[in-house]
Amino acid sequence: MADSEPRTHALELWNEAMRFHMNHDLERAVELYTKSIEVFPTAEAYTFRGWAFEGMGRIDDAIAECHRAIEIDPAFGNPYNDIGAYLLAKGEPDEAIEWLEKAKLAPRYDPRHYPFMNLGKIYAAKGMVKRAIDEFEGALAIAPGDPTCESALAQLRALLN
Repeated sequence: MADSEPRTHALELWNEAMRFHMNHDLERAVELYTKSIEVFPTAEAYTFRGWAFEGMGRIDDAIAECHRAIEIDPAFGNPYNDIGAYLLAKGEPDEAIEWLEKAKLAPRYDPRHYPFMNLGKIYAAKGMVKRAIDEFEGALAIAPGDPTCESALAQLRALLN
């Protein structure tokens, strides 16, 4: 494979960026994600650079990065969910729904239960209790025992009694 060497180097840079990201050094993480993209652009590097931008309060830049990730790999689900989560954080839940539904259908996505949880939050906030319950149950079908989902479900079910 002609591209295996650049791809491998890009992955090494991405892994290094992740270490800085997890240690909350977002500036350095962005630098390394950018280098990774320059070596070999991947949906993961764009998505995670977007996540770093979100951590810096640069929500619109984060959304733009997710769009770039989708252009590179439309099967990668993370950027769809991230766009939905960023729109939700911006106070635009109706705009988020479409992206979260796309995340649920993406062939390559982990953690797959996140868009269900985000949709559950949206529907709960809209007072659509039954729909919210359905979403959290969907999340639990994928991630059994998730404490956030179980807690949300208990609260929502209590509203029906």
